Amino acid sequence: MLIAISIASVLLVNKARDDSGWVTHTVEAENQINALLLEIRRAESAARGFLLTQGPEFRADHDAAVANVEPYAEKLAHLIGDNPAQADNLRKLRTAIATRLDQFRREMKFVEQNDFAAAAALVREAAAGGTSVTIRDVGAAMRVEEERLLERRSIAADRSQVMASSVTIAGSSMVIALAGMSIFLVRRSSRARDEAEARLRDNNLNLESTVDERTADLREANDEIQRFAYIVSHDLRSPLVNIMGFTSELEELRNDIFRRIARLGQVAALAPAMPEDATDNAEPELEGSDRQLSNDFSEALGFIKSSIAKMDRLISAILNLTREGRRAFSPERIDMRELIENIGKTVAHQVDEADAQIRVGTLPNIVSDRLALEQIFSNLIDNALKYLKPGVPGDLEIRGRTKLGFAIFDVVDNGRGIDARDHQRIFDLFRRAGVQDKPGQGIGLAHVRALVRRLGGTMSVASELNHGSTFTVTLPINWNASVRNSSND
Repeated sequence: MLIAISIASVLLVNKARDDSGWVTHTVEAENQINALLLEIRRAESAARGFLLTQGPEFRADHDAAVANVEPYAEKLAHLIGDNPAQADNLRKLRTAIATRLDQFRREMKFVEQNDFAAAAALVREAAAGGTSVTIRDVGAAMRVEEERLLERRSIAADRSQVMASSVTIAGSSMVIALAGMSIFLVRRSSRARDEAEARLRDNNLNLESTVDERTADLREANDEIQRFAYIVSHDLRSPLVNIMGFTSELEELRNDIFRRIARLGQVAALAPAMPEDATDNAEPELEGSDRQLSNDFSEALGFIKSSIAKMDRLISAILNLTREGRRAFSPERIDMRELIENIGKTVAHQVDEADAQIRVGTLPNIVSDRLALEQIFSNLIDNALKYLKPGVPGDLEIRGRTKLGFAIFDVVDNGRGIDARDHQRIFDLFRRAGVQDKPGQGIGLAHVRALVRRLGGTMSVASELNHGSTFTVTLPINWNASVRNSSND
């Protein structure tokens, strides 16, 4: 609304200025008409004075007036050029003026020749011809037209000024109203803000105490979980060792049972008795259902031993995780290229077996925990070498860059790739994706992500099946371990 009022005010002010300009123009035109007629009358009066007295001052005055007539007529023509009626009147006036000026020249000539009778006769002839009357009447008509235009244009100018003033007053009133409303709203907003700040201060005081309590509870719960995991995994080892021992005893008992079954079968068949020393060193020959029963028993024992071994590995992994979770990190300045190259040396044998290569690009140096970084990138590189596509030379690239105070590392391979549905699954504890044809317990990437989070960073994966994988690790360039170690996150 203010913009509209401002535009309207500008337009109306410009219109008022234009209308006032036309009024001034009309006044100038009317004054120019009067000036032209005055010069003609002045020329006529001076001519009559010169005719009567032959005074040189009258001749000079006459010549000056005649000299002004044409310039005044030209100026008048310029002023009334926008009005066709006035232009027509001016043509008539200029014709009459030209005739009258010619009469003046002849009168002056007769006077200079002392032919006063001819000059007087010419004066009478001019009076009878009505040239002066024509000049007077046309001039009067032109003044009337200009007065009419002056009245009409003055009314228009007054109207424009009134409208411009009205719009300006309305706009000023609206500005004042908006200013008052703004002051009211600002004051109300200030009061509301003050009240909100007061409430926020109170809430912050309560929040700080609440956060401290929750942090303490969370730290205690985290410590309790780690202790629980350690105790459970540690205590599970005792029955597992017993199971492993009893499984070995079962295997020995199985050998003894089936040897006796074989000897009984031989006795029943009236076969020659087995040598006594063969019962301890030789496996008896079983036949028929006895052999099948022996094979089934051996297979069952094999399954039990395999499950025990897997459970032992899982318990060991849990113990390692709990120990790692309690380890305090120690930040130091680390040359990342040197760290990655050292990891590459430790897996050189795997690289040769896989017919692969490891390319290390430009890597930013960071302040972090060396052991944690070694575990992170060793696991990622080991996985990349483990899951390469058979028959395809492996290509691993480790590259880095910095952004907004963080170092971003990419571990890129051309291996099997990971299905999009498994991108989050691979980071879960004891969860694996794809074909399970490689050894592992499914804790590597879960452990890596936990370490990355403890270092204040994030981890993600971008991959497609049969198109390789890119694991991205984002870490702070300058990491401060005090908060993490204190909270044992």
